[in-house]
Amino acid sequence: MTTRQFKKLAHSLYECKYHIVFCPKYRYKILQKEVATYLKEQIYQLCSQKDGVEVLEVNIQEDHIHLVVSLPPKYAVSEFMGFLKGKLALRTFDRFAQLRKRYWGQHLWSRGYCVSTIGLDEERIRKYVRWQHKKESDAEATQGKLFD
Repeated sequence: MTTRQFKKLAHSLYECKYHIVFCPKYRYKILQKEVATYLKEQIYQLCSQKDGVEVLEVNIQEDHIHLVVSLPPKYAVSEFMGFLKGKLALRTFDRFAQLRKRYWGQHLWSRGYCVSTIGLDEERIRKYVRWQHKKESDAEATQGKLFD
């Protein structure tokens, strides 16, 4: 495990990456052509407004969006998604007025989203934890000999 992949805040090192999938209400296939291009630009722009948020991948399908993003631990995923989906909806309705007819009440996105963490795989973490335990045991044995 290298520390290069970790980012820093004042009192923490972190690597918090998430795969997030969200869709338009009723899963209508509206994310095409210029709407998709506009949304991709806006996702990058909105994420750059949040300190420490980095977009790693964006894939826009006709009826859903895949987003891989790195978030600092100071942001809850739910808070970030509320911000992103809210601002995207407002900006999209301003740019594409014809969508207001289909989505009354300015509700562009379905209520939920799917999120999965991305990081070190489970086996690698378990191996590291076992190694730490062995390393600690070895250090205690060595230090115990110093005082005997």
